[in-house]
Amino acid sequence: MPIIPIQTESKRYQVYVGEGIRKEIRSFIDKHFNKLTKILIITDETVGSLHLKKLLDCLMPLEPVIFTAPSGEKAKTFDVYYSALGTALENRLDRKSVILALGGGAVGDLSGFVAASFMRGIPFIQIPTTILAHDSAVGGKVAINHPLGKNMIGAFHQPEAVFYDLELLSTLPEQEIRSGFAEVIKHSLIYDPDFYRWLKNNISDLTTLTTEQLTYSLTKGIAIKNEFVSKDEKETGIRAYLNFGHTLGHAIESEMGYGNFTHGEAVMIGMVFALKLSHDLNRLSFNLNEFIEWVQSLGYETKIPDGLVNEQLIEKMKQDKKTIGENIRFVLLEQIGKPILQEITEELLLKELNSF
Repeated sequence: MPIIPIQTESKRYQVYVGEGIRKEIRSFIDKHFNKLTKILIITDETVGSLHLKKLLDCLMPLEPVIFTAPSGEKAKTFDVYYSALGTALENRLDRKSVILALGGGAVGDLSGFVAASFMRGIPFIQIPTTILAHDSAVGGKVAINHPLGKNMIGAFHQPEAVFYDLELLSTLPEQEIRSGFAEVIKHSLIYDPDFYRWLKNNISDLTTLTTEQLTYSLTKGIAIKNEFVSKDEKETGIRAYLNFGHTLGHAIESEMGYGNFTHGEAVMIGMVFALKLSHDLNRLSFNLNEFIEWVQSLGYETKIPDGLVNEQLIEKMKQDKKTIGENIRFVLLEQIGKPILQEITEELLLKELNSF
C-alpha cells in the first residue's frame, strides 16, 4: 500500500493509495478525533448511488449525516454550497466534527470549501472516486465556481488525510478516465521527462489500464504535485506551474458551460496549445505532432471545439487568477520538466489562437 507524505507550510498529512483502503478510514478517525461529535459525508448523486453504502459499512456503528449534491460541476454553485452549510447547521455540527468528501474533484472542492468556511474551519478527509481527483484532492485548493470564472470563490484548506481507494475507480466511464489521466500527463510534462517517456511507451489504451499501471501513474502524479505544493502552498510562485494547460482549458470549460465538457479534456486542448506556444516563443524542442497523435489515440480532442469564438475565450482568460493587468500569463515550457510563467499580450494571443 503506497503512502505518500504531503508536506505544506500549514500541515503535514498522508495520502493512502490501495484497493480497499477505505476500510482504514474508521481506525484513522478513531485515532485522530478523540472527541468527535458528528460526521458529515458530502457526496453527489452518481457517486452516492454507487459507493455511499460501501463507505457507510466501513464506518459502522457511526451514523454520519449525508448531504448529496448534484453530479459534476453543478455541485460547485453557491446555492449548493449554501445548502450544504445549512445541512451542517441543522445537524449541529461543531468544531469537533469532521467532513468526509466522497466523490470526484467537484465534490472535493465543494466539501473542502464547506469545511474551510464552516465555523471558520473544521477538518475534512478526502475520499476520491475519480482519477482526476488525484490532482484536486491533494494540496488544499478548495473552491466553487462563478459564472464569470472557475474556482474563483474559495480558500486554501488542507485535508487531514486522503484515502484513495482504487476499487472505487472501477465504475468510471471512459470519458472520466480520460479527464483524469490528462492531469497525470500534465504532471509528467512539467516535472519529469522520464515519467513522460514511461507514459508514452506504456499507456496506449485508457480502457485497459492495469492496477499496476494505474497505481504507478497516480502515486507518481501525487508525488510530483507535492514537489510544488510543499514549496508553495498558496500559489505565490512555483505552484502556478501546476496550471499548465489550464488557462485556455478553463476558458473552454466556461464557454462550453460547466459540465458540458470535462475538465481534463479541456485541459488537454490547453496543453497542446501551451506546447505550441512554447515551441513558437521559447523554441521548445519537442515533437508536438507525435504527442498529438499519441493523445488522440487515447481518445482526446486536441482542437478548440467548434462554435467557440477566440475573442470570447480571451475575455475568459483575462479573468484567470494568474492574469495581471491586460497581459495574460501562461504556464509554458522551456523544455520538458522545466516550466515558466510568461506574459502574453492579447494581440499575440489572438494571432496564436487563430493559427491554432
